[in-house]
Amino acid sequence: MSTRGPQWREHGRRDPAGRARPAAAAAIVALRYAWALPTTAVGLTVLAVSAAAAPVAGRVRTRVVDGVVEVYGGLVDVLLRRATLLPNGASAMTLGHVVLGRDAWALDLTRDHERIHVRQVERWGPLFLPAYGLASLLVAIRGGNAYLDNPFEREAYGVA
Repeated sequence: MSTRGPQWREHGRRDPAGRARPAAAAAIVALRYAWALPTTAVGLTVLAVSAAAAPVAGRVRTRVVDGVVEVYGGLVDVLLRRATLLPNGASAMTLGHVVLGRDAWALDLTRDHERIHVRQVERWGPLFLPAYGLASLLVAIRGGNAYLDNPFEREAYGVA
């Protein structure tokens, strides 16, 4: 056996730079998507309802960026403007591996922030939505801003 080369393939799960082996990396990605699936299903439901409402609310558009489905326009835009707890509505919202945005520009502008939420969903899985809601409630009870002082938002704003 050579003293150089990909010996890590035989002896461990990571290479010297700390990267997961290809098979292990694929398995980890699959597990993240599966763990986040309940929250992603909510996002896909919003997509389906928005697509069905297209004749009334306007066309909804989708694109996939870095393994995340981005959805914008039509009913999604209406929901983000009028059906959030934020005074002026939201520019974007993450539901698992689905990110809803008012328009393509809003998605581009908020991508880094929303990707932090995608990673949070990958960590919390089906507990993300209840944990986010509970965190907002506790912050509000303590006199803080339910959105800006929410620990999930603070992390996203701190990193992005």
